[in-house]
Amino acid sequence: MKTYRHLLWVGLTGLSVPFVVPAAAQTIGLHEPSETDDHAHHAPARHTSTKTGRVRSSVRHTNATTARQPRSPSLVASGTRHRPRKAVHGGYEALSVRTHHIVQGTQLVLGHKQLEQQVPGTNPLRTLAQMPGVQFQSDDPQGIDTYSTQLYMHGFVQNEIGITLDGLPLGEPTFRNYNGLNPLQAISSENVERLEVTQSAGAESTASTNNLGGSINYVSSNPKNKMGGLVAQTFGSNALFHSFFRFDSGRLNESGTKFYVSYMRNQGDKWKGGGDQFMQQVNAKLVQPIGERSQISAFFNWDALQMVNYQDYAPSWLDQAGSRLGNFYGQPGAWARAYHAAQGQYPASYNKLTDPKDVSYYDSTASSSDLFGGIKADLALTDRLTWKTSLYGHSETGHGTYASPYTYQNGVDTVQLNGAPIFEQVRRPAIERFGGLTSFDYRLKRHDLSTGFWYENNQYDSYAYAYQQPNSPDATPLNPFGSFKGVPSRTLWGQRYNTNSFTAFVQDTYHPIKSVALHFGFKSILNTTRVGHATNWEPRFPTLASGESLTTAKAFLPHISGDWHFLHHHELFFDISENAHAYSQSGYNSSNSPFAVSQLAYNATKNSLKPETAWTFAAGYRYTDKLIQSSLYLYRTNFHNRLQQILGSAGAGSILTNNTSTVQNVGGVTMNGVDGAITITPLPGLALFNSISYDKATYDQDIRSGGTLYATKGRQVVAYPSFMYKARLSYEWRHLQAYVDTQYYGKRSYDYVGDYKLPTYWLANFGLIYTLDMTHLGMRNPTAVRNLVFAFNIYNLANTKYASTVGQNGFTMDNRGGAAYNNQSILLGAPRQFFGSVKAEF
Repeated sequence: MKTYRHLLWVGLTGLSVPFVVPAAAQTIGLHEPSETDDHAHHAPARHTSTKTGRVRSSVRHTNATTARQPRSPSLVASGTRHRPRKAVHGGYEALSVRTHHIVQGTQLVLGHKQLEQQVPGTNPLRTLAQMPGVQFQSDDPQGIDTYSTQLYMHGFVQNEIGITLDGLPLGEPTFRNYNGLNPLQAISSENVERLEVTQSAGAESTASTNNLGGSINYVSSNPKNKMGGLVAQTFGSNALFHSFFRFDSGRLNESGTKFYVSYMRNQGDKWKGGGDQFMQQVNAKLVQPIGERSQISAFFNWDALQMVNYQDYAPSWLDQAGSRLGNFYGQPGAWARAYHAAQGQYPASYNKLTDPKDVSYYDSTASSSDLFGGIKADLALTDRLTWKTSLYGHSETGHGTYASPYTYQNGVDTVQLNGAPIFEQVRRPAIERFGGLTSFDYRLKRHDLSTGFWYENNQYDSYAYAYQQPNSPDATPLNPFGSFKGVPSRTLWGQRYNTNSFTAFVQDTYHPIKSVALHFGFKSILNTTRVGHATNWEPRFPTLASGESLTTAKAFLPHISGDWHFLHHHELFFDISENAHAYSQSGYNSSNSPFAVSQLAYNATKNSLKPETAWTFAAGYRYTDKLIQSSLYLYRTNFHNRLQQILGSAGAGSILTNNTSTVQNVGGVTMNGVDGAITITPLPGLALFNSISYDKATYDQDIRSGGTLYATKGRQVVAYPSFMYKARLSYEWRHLQAYVDTQYYGKRSYDYVGDYKLPTYWLANFGLIYTLDMTHLGMRNPTAVRNLVFAFNIYNLANTKYASTVGQNGFTMDNRGGAAYNNQSILLGAPRQFFGSVKAEF
């Protein structure tokens, strides 16, 4: 095999990012197995993955010599059934795309190499943000603060995107997730082999009831065939300390049994304010091959996190006090300062604030712990028929705190327990869910057929309590990460939800000729949520009554697509789909869930409530050769029955005292967008990538709220910029990799009318990686270190000041009376941060 390498590009959905491929791989046109490939030793000759709706290439991995090829990610770029496309293999792969958008819309694959270029422990979704049409925001450089992580893809926010791990549903990846867990809490980033992403159009086979805007499937790495291990350590700004350890058993017997177990620990101080953010995690995976073409695997995850949240900001605070405001917790004299501030004695830095009391919280924290796991059987019943079945379970407990200085409001007792000016508001969510999914794949002449279903039962509890803080500035306050046992308390509100979800799908991909593939499928959804036990403290927190329920029933959600490779370097494709979003849940006044409001507000809107649905029409063209690669991707989405949380007049004030929000159907949104991208690869190892994205996402009608009609028709939707530009310059020479990337985000509306807009900003990052191959230095002992990898990264290279996450506490209708200007629904982005890491592979 030649050692010369050059850059190969495959553009999907306007994606045009280079990655390195051994030259020989282009001529082979086959996918060579790796130690991390699910089917490296037992894949069927051909099968369709119903978890991702994709047809894999026609390869049998039964040759023993093939099984000993160098380790590489399991990535394929295949065109049609009769025309194998260029494969991606070898240790230098960074990013590839499986071009079977004919089965599941335009799909891209973000490979392990690309993920490894980020700071260890970084949220993989931050890496995804380099793609056209994708916006990822977080207030910390690693993107691990679960309160602040926010993802948009082509105008759809994260709770409208279906996310799975090895096909197992992770639910809606939002703070206070009600039916799953954040992907960060499901798997350590080091154990993620790749992300399989479907943008815009839907994936009917995804185990999800919220994939309006596409899907993301995390694929976990498999245990390696040889015994070994990995030890990695990262140091960074603000005392960041990230550790990762993994042990691989290797093949334990002739049948190929193997497993790995890993431990991750991440801790670092906040870049502003006191306190830190801590997380630890254990992953384990077992793979048992059955013959040459089947296997059973099991995955386990345990995680625990304790995070001190960053201060929610209002635009007015930036003008009046700058960007360094934070809660008192973790700072010298924190409790005494918070106690005095609650009584009107504020720090000097608060002098210019119009509402200094609303900045004066003692603490804001989040903690949780998960047990999540499943078992999966992937069985080749015949040469043409494959059966896949998974069973899983998930349990989550935790709590979040706010130390509220609002024991009185306008002279009215809100939550006073002992005369103290501060009480601790504690939310205690809990999740218990279990489910299973099964599917059959059958190959019949020119057809690839799939069918399957998914069922889940989920019980979600959301309760909030007020706990008594001491009535003295010299006393010891409650530990926000403690149990609060024995502390006088009052129940503020509580609700229990029980949800049954059922989806089924049927799909067929037809290959009339070798250069054309046509796909048709549909999905059915039945989802019912019922409010069980409900309690509240009237009149402050009037929750829904027991027995209320909502059902989402959609029998036919179609998906049609086609693909045509009409010349060697040219490709055309289209994709059309309809998807639906079942009604979400949350605690009282916490989100845009129709269950999160008072009974009065619910009664006023329930007749207009309908499940959110979206039709998406996409088409594109790609040109690929050795020097220049370009793509054009166009889409239109008609989004119907959009549900939004709308803040009342109190939205301009405290996030704790605002009990006037409503959730209502704001009608339709129309999105017309285009992604354009080009990659120039003038020299081996050198690549320059550029992309632009434009999305005109506007409301279809004016919105009436609180008896007032607001002029929202034709206005850009909140939080998502209409224009984005991204660029990346990368170079690889022997064992050295270097890159610099930059992203530009246009203005974002901060209220529904668009009166107030957040400014544009640039964000740039830098990375340098050097791999020392110890075997080239004479280290032949199989138990010794094989590779040492050194990395240096800089986040926010230009030290840009910007608003990252927005809307976490909702939006106002307009800026009348300074409502948007004073709305505390912004989290600020981190300043320049430095990281260094070393990794040893055994």
